[in-house]
Amino acid sequence: MPLRRCLSVLMVTAVVTGCASNTIAPRYTSDHPDILRIGGERPANKETVVENAGSFCLETSERWNEHGRTPDGQTLWAKDTLRRVVPCN
Repeated sequence: MPLRRCLSVLMVTAVVTGCASNTIAPRYTSDHPDILRIGGERPANKETVVENAGSFCLETSERWNEHGRTPDGQTLWAKDTLRRVVPCN
């Protein structure tokens, strides 16, 4: 019986200590700013590019879209890339 009481007191103490300690501040940065940006205004979209790939051409377009918000209200911007095969001129 004393062991059960001791374990329950230790568990409650651990939970209270964990909840009362300082939380780690989140870091909102990106190691890849060319595909993900945090906060600020919407980045500018690039012009559509057509590249010759030998027997066919590849059209690439890039668009920045809002993909939600961080807990502190900053906008998450992610770049979507669309590639498609087009006839060469």
